[in-house]
Amino acid sequence: MEATLAGRTGKGGAGYGLVGGLLMLAAAGPALAHGPAPAVPSASGSASALVAAMRAGRLSPEALVRDYRGRIARLDGGRGGLHAVLAVNPDAPAQAAALARTRGVRGPLYGLPILVKDNIETRENLPTTAGSLALAANVSHRDAPVVARLRAAGAIVLGKTNLSEWANFRSAHSSSGWSAVGGLTRNPYDLARTACGSSAGSGVAVAAGLAAAAIGTETDGSITCPASVNGIVGLKPTVGLVSRSRIVPISASQDTAGPMTRDVRDAALLLGVMAGTDPDDPATLPADRHRTDYLAGLRPGALAGRRIGVMRFAQGDNPDVRALFDAALARLRAGGAVLVDIPAFDSKPIDAVEMAAMLTEFRVGLNAYLARTPPAVTVRDLPALIAFDRAHADREMPWFGQDLLEKAAQAPSLTDPVYQAARQTAHRLAGAQGIDAMLAHDRLDALVAPTTGPAWLTDPVLGDRPGDGTGAGSLAAVAGYPHLSVPMGRVRGLPVGLSFIGPAWSEALLLALGYGFEQATQGSITQGRTSH
Repeated sequence: MEATLAGRTGKGGAGYGLVGGLLMLAAAGPALAHGPAPAVPSASGSASALVAAMRAGRLSPEALVRDYRGRIARLDGGRGGLHAVLAVNPDAPAQAAALARTRGVRGPLYGLPILVKDNIETRENLPTTAGSLALAANVSHRDAPVVARLRAAGAIVLGKTNLSEWANFRSAHSSSGWSAVGGLTRNPYDLARTACGSSAGSGVAVAAGLAAAAIGTETDGSITCPASVNGIVGLKPTVGLVSRSRIVPISASQDTAGPMTRDVRDAALLLGVMAGTDPDDPATLPADRHRTDYLAGLRPGALAGRRIGVMRFAQGDNPDVRALFDAALARLRAGGAVLVDIPAFDSKPIDAVEMAAMLTEFRVGLNAYLARTPPAVTVRDLPALIAFDRAHADREMPWFGQDLLEKAAQAPSLTDPVYQAARQTAHRLAGAQGIDAMLAHDRLDALVAPTTGPAWLTDPVLGDRPGDGTGAGSLAAVAGYPHLSVPMGRVRGLPVGLSFIGPAWSEALLLALGYGFEQATQGSITQGRTSH
C-alpha cells in the first residue's frame, strides 16, 4: 500500500546489464536500440527549453507531438516495452495544430505535450481507469481542474500513464506499477526492477523521454518514489495547493497531484500553473494566498546560509546509498549550507494510525467518486467494486488480492471517534511533533534524506520488498507537507534521489534548495562507494 512504498527497497545483484542493449539511459536521455534518434531532441530537452523554442517559432507543437508519439510507439509497447503509457490521445495532433494557428499571447506551457496519470480525468474520449477494469467505461468528457489549468497555459494532453491499480491501495502485497488495465510498468534502467508506485508510468515516461513532463499523484510516496528510482525530479506539494477534484481519491487528508519532470526548473514551471484555489475542493481555499512565482527563487547560490537538518535516521542500511548521501551532503556544504545532524526519530507509531485513517477516507471518498461516474460505469460503490474483482479474479487478481479494499469496507465512519483520533494522532506525530519539531529545535530551514534505496527486483508472487529504513517521505505525506525529490546519483547504475522536506507551503524554498543542489552537482555525483 502507498503508506509504506517510499521506504521500501531490496538488495541483490545489480542486474542493470539487462537493459544495457535496450535503453542504456544516460543523463541526457535514453539511447534507442529500436531505431535512430528522432530529429526533434525531445528526449534530452527540458520542458522549459522546448516551450521556449516553440514560443520563438524554432519548433512546432505538431513536430513535438509527432516525435513523442513515435518514441512511445518504439519504446513502450510489446514484450520488451516499458508499458508506461496506457493510452495515447488521438486528438493530440489536432490540438497541436490548433495551437500553432493561434495568434497573440502564448502561455507558459505553449505546445508542451504532457502525460497524465490515469486516475486524473481529461476531456478526451479516454477512460479514467485508475488501472481497474471496473472503470473501463469511465469516460467523463471533462477535465480535472488541474488539467484545465495546464491546458489553459498551452499544454497538450499527450495521453494517460499506467499506475499501480487504485493508486496502490488495493493490497498490502501488491507489486508497484501493475494494473489490470496496463500490466506492469518497468524501470528503464533495468527492466527487471520496479518503477515504484503508484505514479510508475509517469516517472518512467519522463525518464525514457516519452514526454518532457508528466503529472502524478501521491498519498504517500507515489510521486517521490518513482521519481527517485527513475532518476527524475518529483514534487509532492502541500496538500491543498493543487486541486484534487475529478481525481480518483484515496485520502482527503493526504492526496495531492504534482509535477514529474527532468529538472527542477521544469517542476517549478509546472507547479506555477497547477497551483491555485478550486471552489470544489475545500482544502485548496488557502492556495491562492500561498502560490507564488516558483521560478523566481531558482538561483545557483540558493544554498548559501541555509540551515538544513540531515535526517540520519532515514539514511538506511545500504552502504552505497549512505556513501552517496555523504557525497551529496558535501555538495550542500560546499554550496554554503549549514548542516545539522538529526540522529533519531521513531516513525513507527505513525504507520498504524495513518492506515486506520486512510481506510475510512478511502471508502468515503471512493463511494462519492463512483456515485458521480457516467452511467456506463456499473460499479457504483466499494462493495460493488469488491464483487467485481471477485467476479473477474482471473484478470484483476492474478498476483495479489484486495485485502485493503475489504478492510476499508469495514472501516468506521468519518464521525466515529476511532477514525478522528487516528487522523488527529497521525497528523500531530508527523507534523507538530515530527517535521515542525525538528525544524524548530535547531532553527532549520529544511530537512534532507535519501528518498529511497535503489529499485528492487519486481516479484509479482511475493509483492514489493520491505524497506531497509531508507527515506522519510511518509512524514511529509502524513503531515500534508511538501516533499521534493531530485536525482542524487546512482548506485551500481541505479538512480537514487535526494529528498528536500519542509513545512507547509514551503514549495518555493524547497525548489530553490533543490535547484541549488542540482546546479552544484551537474552530474558529478554518479556512483556509490562500491558501485561500478
